[in-house]
Amino acid sequence: MANLIFALAAYLIGSISFAVVVSKAMRLPDPHTYGSGNPGATNVLRSGNKKAAILTLIGDALKGWLAVWLAQRFGPAYGVDDTGIALVAVAVFLGHLFPVFFRFAGGKGVATAAGILFAVDPLLGAGTMATWLIVAFFFRYSSLAALVSAVFAPFFYVLMSGVDVIAGAVFAISVLLVVRHRANIEKLLAGKESRIGEKKKAPGA
Repeated sequence: MANLIFALAAYLIGSISFAVVVSKAMRLPDPHTYGSGNPGATNVLRSGNKKAAILTLIGDALKGWLAVWLAQRFGPAYGVDDTGIALVAVAVFLGHLFPVFFRFAGGKGVATAAGILFAVDPLLGAGTMATWLIVAFFFRYSSLAALVSAVFAPFFYVLMSGVDVIAGAVFAISVLLVVRHRANIEKLLAGKESRIGEKKKAPGA
């Protein structure tokens, strides 16, 4: 029961869409209405407001980290085990993808996944982030960097910690992230994907 309660709380935390919250607070257009339509930091950057994009990135990553950290820190006292931690990790990610507060229209989960990985193991988070940065620097595609990082994250975890229930959670998150990027995969293959820093004009921006 404790595992399920913490997982539900994690889902609700994940359902806070910082792209929408920050955009509203800064009187910017709803990120669903321009660019890729994705409520995430990369799309918010297309509004031309770098501060909003940075705040979105931090917020989305922090909620992923916070949900897992809370379960690690306080969960054991209530009977939360590794299975519960794994459920929390997947639940907060699902909350970001399908937020109950925003009609289940969520983002693709890159920042939230990063926050989760840092909470699971700082070295895992750092290694995955380094992979993202290297791919993004050389190819200038945020989506490609996310996809490559998603493929390597479970591999990094297994190398460091072996195969366990949390490895399964990391793998599930990676699969979900890849699925959420299916449209980007098609654009990458067609040579139509937007590069980092390339703006798509936001209405009213």
